[in-house]
Amino acid sequence: MITVQRVRVRWSAAARGAPHADLRRGLSAAVPLPVLPPGHEVAVHDVVYDEGTGYRRHDDVRGDGAVQAVELGLWFTTAGTTVIVDRIPGGAAFPRDRGKSRLFALAPGQVGRYRANFRFTFTRCSCDPSWFYEDWLVHVGNGPPGPGWFDRGDPDHHADHRVHLYGGTTSPRSRVRR
Repeated sequence: MITVQRVRVRWSAAARGAPHADLRRGLSAAVPLPVLPPGHEVAVHDVVYDEGTGYRRHDDVRGDGAVQAVELGLWFTTAGTTVIVDRIPGGAAFPRDRGKSRLFALAPGQVGRYRANFRFTFTRCSCDPSWFYEDWLVHVGNGPPGPGWFDRGDPDHHADHRVHLYGGTTSPRSRVRR
């Protein structure tokens, strides 16, 4: 079983200032896993904090396999009992997709953490000035979850692909720790 938790914080261009940043602070963190649907290869807990709802938490739990992983921008393959996790291109206007990217390979019982942030448009055209932003924290576990599965401290693997989204220097803080 592959267990995924994606926590997204979403805001508009109008909410980029300090007051909204203060409201968003600390929201991009692991939350306790709910009961996940049994009998699925991939179980997904998707959490969204949206500016439009006053950053009130919304949870969605699904267990319909690989389709959900693709919707999350992830691709899973297996090599024996190891789960290989790749990031696949999505609909972000920035940072620009550079194709499939290997995030990590998880042995049974291991957890990987993927951090990223994105700038999207409503029309999927980078010329559209109606931006919205998302900060992602994604945990992937190879196996059925146990207590504190994703908030137990440092994961076994970590990939941080966050970049500066507001202009200026766009040097990625991309690093992979194994």
